Amino acid sequence: MQLGVIGLGRMGQIVVDRSLEAGHDVVAFDLDEEAVATAADAGATPAESVVDLAERLGDDKRIWLMVPAGEPVDAALDDLDPHLDGDDVVVDGGNSYFEDSVRRAESTDAAYLDCGTSGGPASAEEGFSLMVGGPEWAYEELVPVFDAVATGPDGHDRMGSAGSGHYVKMVHNGVEYALMQTYGEGFELLANGRYDLDLESVARTWNNGAVIRSWLLELCEEAFREEGNHLGTVADRVEGGSTGTWTVQEALEQEVPVPLIYQALAERFDSRSSGGEGPGRFSRRLANRLRYGFGRHDVPRREE
Repeated sequence: MQLGVIGLGRMGQIVVDRSLEAGHDVVAFDLDEEAVATAADAGATPAESVVDLAERLGDDKRIWLMVPAGEPVDAALDDLDPHLDGDDVVVDGGNSYFEDSVRRAESTDAAYLDCGTSGGPASAEEGFSLMVGGPEWAYEELVPVFDAVATGPDGHDRMGSAGSGHYVKMVHNGVEYALMQTYGEGFELLANGRYDLDLESVARTWNNGAVIRSWLLELCEEAFREEGNHLGTVADRVEGGSTGTWTVQEALEQEVPVPLIYQALAERFDSRSSGGEGPGRFSRRLANRLRYGFGRHDVPRREE
């Protein structure tokens, strides 16, 4: 398959690399010329603009957007729109709000697939988990690429109609917030409890057969191994929050109680306003470091 990829940040480059490894032809564009050069070095055909990318693709265009949510998605679609028709397919692999995805699906001539993407840059080798919404025929057309970008055939599925992919990813992120908060609170109790414990050892032991084993727990083990038992200079500040906010807002609209997700979101907001001295809450410091583990997000640090 010939695939156009617009947006060559860490996630977009993974889409390029994994598609190329699976034998697909890739045309790549980004505003950053160095990112385009990196994709070209990997074997992609470089494009000079969004319009140039569209013109380099065949009659049935298959285009993957991996640009920041919001205005950049609409800007890319505006540039693409004159070059698209009903036989073309556009995938939005970013963290777009699901109602924006529904709007775009209705206003775009091409079939529009909203693709919730989980795994972050740390999944470059194993592949992503992909939650896809939109027309079934368009999803089936992109299955060879989804197989390549995801962990395999079981790493992706069509969730339903337009917006459902980003809706499922939104709730996924809310669950992620709560899990991170729970691990953080458990390790905070261990760190301040009755025994002098090696938290890396605890995480490793739990992750081998225990009920609460998970990738996040593997990242806890990594955090203690690399930062030390008391997490070194990792600050009590947890960034992010948009998808968690959307999850809580949707829960309010649907009258579904989500107290754990809400509390985890509130802890993030409080971490940015507390302004306390000293190391701060251990649970939030661990959540801060976990965001680096799966997403390679910057780690806010405190002065020693």
